Amino acid sequence: MPNIKSASKRVLIAQKAAARNKAAKSLMKTNTKKFDAAATAGDRETAERAYKNAVKTVDRAATKGLIHKNKAARRKSALTKKLNSMASE
Repeated sequence: MPNIKSASKRVLIAQKAAARNKAAKSLMKTNTKKFDAAATAGDRETAERAYKNAVKTVDRAATKGLIHKNKAARRKSALTKKLNSMASE
């Protein structure tokens, strides 16, 4: 437990930021899983909507610094590949 007032304030701020970051990462993972489920089910229309949400949340996470920009690009590329492979089927 910090003794200095500014240090105790930093602890509270760090906890808030950690909770916010965890929520954003969780949303990103959830949206990605929703897309995967729709793509696996073969529902093209639902998959396209889920794809847009997943890409948006991945971009947002990269902008906020939750994930590296190259990791975001790799994830978006994988999502796009999966969506495009559905089109050919």
